[in-house]
Amino acid sequence: MIALSVVAHPHPASLSHAMAGAANSVLAEQGYEVAFHDLYAENFQPVQPTGELENVASQDPLVEQHCEELAGADLVLVFHPNWWGQPPAILKGWIDRVFRLNTAYGYPPGVPPEGVPAGLLKARHALVFNTSNTPAQREQEVFGDPLEVLWKRCVFQLCGVESVVRRMYGPVSGSTAQQRQGWIDEVRATVLGAA
Repeated sequence: MIALSVVAHPHPASLSHAMAGAANSVLAEQGYEVAFHDLYAENFQPVQPTGELENVASQDPLVEQHCEELAGADLVLVFHPNWWGQPPAILKGWIDRVFRLNTAYGYPPGVPPEGVPAGLLKARHALVFNTSNTPAQREQEVFGDPLEVLWKRCVFQLCGVESVVRRMYGPVSGSTAQQRQGWIDEVRATVLGAA
């Protein structure tokens, strides 16, 4: 079994990184081969060059590696902070370049690009863990929880992943070490349940 695990936070001591580390340990204990990527540490280039307009291949070997790992993954995990109701720009660029045509989705014969695509991903489960400084109730009532819609409907379900679990932890600012440890323990339990 193969898991693709991606973290998008600029600080290596972040809660996102701690959660990713805990999740990756659980997966390794369960016998998964874990393809782990820290997008900031890898200096992933989020801007798609003009020459990749068709978005079916890249001259960037790192993009090609990520696409191959995404296509082969049985489980996909993403860890990131909530910035303005969105993932960090580097992660949005990762989606743009890696969840590409003929890798993550395609069009059945006779279906034009404005038609409904078919999901191509092998993974049947995706787990998204994000941190926030907005209380969950306010996120839902005021903003409508845009990350829930983005990850479930716009990304993973469109690409054929049936089971998508997203958890938000916070507010992180002002949280105690005990609260953060509780969140990490919950991440471990969630990953174990999906593995």
